[in-house]
Amino acid sequence: MSDEKRDPSTLESQSRREAISKLGVTAAAIAGVIPGTMLFSNEVAAADKVKVGILHSLSGTIAIAEKSVVDAEMLAIEQVNKAGGVMGKLIEPVIEDGASDWPTFAEKARKLLEKDKVAAVMGCYTSASRKAVLPVFEKLKGLLYYPTYYEGLEQSPNIMYTAQEATQSVISAMDWLYANKGKSFYMIGSDYIWPRTTIKIAKASLTRLGGKLVGEGYYPLGHIEFSSEINKIKAAKPDVILNCVVGGSNVAFFKQLAAAGITGQNQTLLSLAVSEEEVSGIGAANTAGTLTCMGYFQGLDNPENKQFVSEFKKKYGADRVTGDTLACGYTSVLLWAKAAEKAKSFDVAKVVAASSNLEINGPEGKVKFHQSNHHLWKHARIGAFRADGQVDMIFESKLIEPNPFPKL
Repeated sequence: MSDEKRDPSTLESQSRREAISKLGVTAAAIAGVIPGTMLFSNEVAAADKVKVGILHSLSGTIAIAEKSVVDAEMLAIEQVNKAGGVMGKLIEPVIEDGASDWPTFAEKARKLLEKDKVAAVMGCYTSASRKAVLPVFEKLKGLLYYPTYYEGLEQSPNIMYTAQEATQSVISAMDWLYANKGKSFYMIGSDYIWPRTTIKIAKASLTRLGGKLVGEGYYPLGHIEFSSEINKIKAAKPDVILNCVVGGSNVAFFKQLAAAGITGQNQTLLSLAVSEEEVSGIGAANTAGTLTCMGYFQGLDNPENKQFVSEFKKKYGADRVTGDTLACGYTSVLLWAKAAEKAKSFDVAKVVAASSNLEINGPEGKVKFHQSNHHLWKHARIGAFRADGQVDMIFESKLIEPNPFPKL
C-alpha cells in the first residue's frame, strides 16, 4: 500500500476552496484535530483509499454493547473522509462480526490483516476477545485500537489502548468515596478478570486509606438472581457499595436493589461499568441518584463533545445516547489518523512511534498517549445519574498517567 502523499499541486486552488466550503464546520473541526490534513473533494480522492478494519460483535450476547461502538467509529471515519481522508486517502472501512465468540474474533482478525491488508483495526470489547486476537496481531504485525476500559496488566507493541485501565478509575473513585461518602465498603462484581482485578485494586486502596471491607461477592456474567447478596448487603450496612457488575446483569441487580428498598436516595452506590448507555437498558428510575465513574459523560461541556453528540444524534436518531466506550471508539479513529499523518506513513511501526506523547482534544477533552506504554493519560470523572438517565458530574481528576502494571 502506497504511503505517498497526494500532491496538492494537482488540484486547482479554487476547487479546494469550493470543497472546503462544501464540507463546512465538520471538515474544519477534523482538520484542526488532524494537523496537516489536506481537504479534497470526494470525487478527486475516490480512487485513493486506505482500508481500516472494524471488528466488533454485531450478533450474539455482546452485540448490545458493541453495535453502538461501531456506530461511533463509522461516524469518525465519515468525518475524516469529509475532511479529505488521511494523507489524501479516503478511509475504506471493512466491517467484520466477531459474533460474541472469541475464536471468531481471532479468525476475523486474521482475515482483516492477511486478506484485506487493513492499515489498522478498531475493535474488540471484552478482554476475552482482545486476548483472543492479541497473538494474531503480534504475529502478523497488525495494529489494534482497543476502546474499552479494562483491567490493565497488559502491554502489547501491536495494541493501542484508548480507554482507561483499572488504576485510572478505581483509585480516584476510592479516594473520593472515602473522603466524601464513608469508610465502610461492600464490593460486588461479575466473576471474570476485569471486576476481580479492579476490586483487588480497590481493596488495596481501602487498606491504604484505613477503611473497612464489610463484604464481597462475585457472580457469573449473565447472572440475574441477586436477592441473597442484597440481603448480605443490607445486613452489613455499608457506607458505600462499589459495583463492578457488568452487562445485562446490572438490569436485574438494580431492579432487585430497588425492590429491597436500596436506592440512590438512601445508599451510596458507585458503579464502574455503568454509563448512560447501560442506563437505557437498566431503566433510569432504577439508577437515579447512584454514582458512576467514567472517563467520559455525554454532558461534558466542551466544543468537541458538543459536536460529537450533535452529529451522533443527527446520524443515528435523537433518542440515542453516547457513553464512554462509544467516545473511546470515536477517538480511536482520530488518534490513528493523526498518528499516520504525523508519521507520513501507514506502516504500523511508524504509526506506533508517532503515537508516543500524541495529544488530541476529543469528546472527553484532552487526552494523550503515554510515551511508551501505549495507553492514554485519562481523566477520572464521577457523576450522579439523574432521573432522565444523564449524569451530573461532581468530580473530575487531573489527567492520570496510565499504570497498567500496578504494585498491589
